[in-house]
Amino acid sequence: MSERRMTAELVAKFLEELRREERSSGTLEKYGRDVRAFAAFLDGRAVTRDLATQWREHLLSGGYAPVTVNSMVAAVNRFFAVHGWEDCRIQSLRLQRRFFRDERRELDRDEYLRLIETARALGRERLALLMEAMCATGVRVSEVKYLTVEAAGRGRAEIRLKGKVRTILLPGKLCRRLLKYARKKKIASGEIFLTRGGSGLSRKQIWAEMKCLCRRAGVEPSKVFPHNLRHLFARAFYRVSRDVARLADVLGHSSIVTTRVYLVTTGAEHARTLERLQLIC
Repeated sequence: MSERRMTAELVAKFLEELRREERSSGTLEKYGRDVRAFAAFLDGRAVTRDLATQWREHLLSGGYAPVTVNSMVAAVNRFFAVHGWEDCRIQSLRLQRRFFRDERRELDRDEYLRLIETARALGRERLALLMEAMCATGVRVSEVKYLTVEAAGRGRAEIRLKGKVRTILLPGKLCRRLLKYARKKKIASGEIFLTRGGSGLSRKQIWAEMKCLCRRAGVEPSKVFPHNLRHLFARAFYRVSRDVARLADVLGHSSIVTTRVYLVTTGAEHARTLERLQLIC
């Protein structure tokens, strides 16, 4: 068997395969970054299963969280699968399911409202409406492009991602705000959230604009990123409906197991539950 080498050409072919699978731009960016990190670790050495395992342990000893390590391993294993290097695939770390979330990364409703108010006070109308739209619908940052003038007019948006189509309902109040904003910006059709040049907002731009609000809003930067708006939506939806299967459909999850991750309580909530048991004499 000839030696297997990580090359820029093979990485490019890998990413092209992901594009054909209609993976999101965020997935492409992350998988490309992870595969290149593995290539840097190899430093010209031939790919072997032993070295891939060493890389996994190197990440863990380097301070990466186990969940992050597993996500990087998944990217490299996908690379191996695309190129037929199945014998190089390695196991993910075995993790016990978490009973509660890290409060340092948990965005609550009051903090969310402060971010909205701060954006409006700073004249960042587009950002304020964008955050409201994401949090009120639970869309991923890669799905913002489906919040169109037509969708606001119909009161529903069709999300197309990874070969699947799902329909989400848009609250009436949100639709009115979206249409008012579109009229003000003279956007007659298509995407509502656009740059000055008329192109769609990128994940990186949305992330950066949200981070700029942290200090003025008095919210920890570790809590402020687009996907946390989706988490806040999920928790609020579940509190009202108590229907995890319905929530999974709204979020576009194939498995309820994925949806349950969004509903894990914080450490403080878990502690209050233990106190209510009243088992200490």
